[in-house]
Amino acid sequence: LILLDINMPEMNGFEVCEAFKARADLQAIPIIFISAITDTEEKVRAFKSGGVDYITKPFHMEEVYARVDTHLQLHRARELMRTFNDQLKARVAEQVEEINRSQQAMIFAMAKLSHTRDDDTGLHLERVQYLCRRLASALSETDAFADVISPDYIDCIFHASPLHDLGKVGIVDAILLKPGPLTPEEFAIMKTHTTIGAATLASVHEQYPNNTFVQMGIDIAKYHHEKWDGSGYPEGLAGTAIPLSARIMALVDVYEALRARRPYKPPFSHEKSRAIILDGRGKHFDPRLVDSFAGIMVSSMPSIPA
Repeated sequence: LILLDINMPEMNGFEVCEAFKARADLQAIPIIFISAITDTEEKVRAFKSGGVDYITKPFHMEEVYARVDTHLQLHRARELMRTFNDQLKARVAEQVEEINRSQQAMIFAMAKLSHTRDDDTGLHLERVQYLCRRLASALSETDAFADVISPDYIDCIFHASPLHDLGKVGIVDAILLKPGPLTPEEFAIMKTHTTIGAATLASVHEQYPNNTFVQMGIDIAKYHHEKWDGSGYPEGLAGTAIPLSARIMALVDVYEALRARRPYKPPFSHEKSRAIILDGRGKHFDPRLVDSFAGIMVSSMPSIPA
């Protein structure tokens, strides 16, 4: 605690007090003005400059002791409260992180359930997550997407990508697992998995309208079958009208589908799958995404980290 006069050489008390309050390492120190000046405006200026009290000369020492003791106790109480608040914030952050992990695990389990019927290895969603993160990270290092794809965006698409085929739970086995080509009528039903999944997530979004994770999940679920040239579904969007997260998912999903075993085909090699992706540049896929994909997939896909 500082007892500070007003009339002093070189710097007056107001200037000294303001200098203290301008420094982060000094601004919490309580300053009591002690001066013979009795003008009300000067007293107000003392408080505005950062003082916590004002004692007028001449004074009684008992009064000074009492005020000093009071402000020291208040200062200690504020420091204790600040420490308590910091500890409380840390505990809340830990609990929020634990809740987030639990929620993400539950969401992933629900997404996993939607793939139990047509996932040949049981690792489709894990590969999708890994590839989306790899591709988004590569894009974040390019001039075109450096200002769009942040670390939070990469983390979000990693966790939201498993929701892309959530709507498959509404597709009957006779169509989903059909070993041969689908009829036009069957394909029309198959395409509804995009809107079914998006509608399911939209009901969640109504309760949490500011949740970016849910919004990205909706975009991915609904638009990951749109094509760069506008020939996709369900809305025939083209170019950058397709959300970026869905464009990333579209490329990753096709690569994964080519590499996977399906009732109607054997798994394709990495080389053949990569060639099909490159052939879709500017037609099925955003050309910039294909270029980044080609850069990170020069050889067969690395194993998924444990």
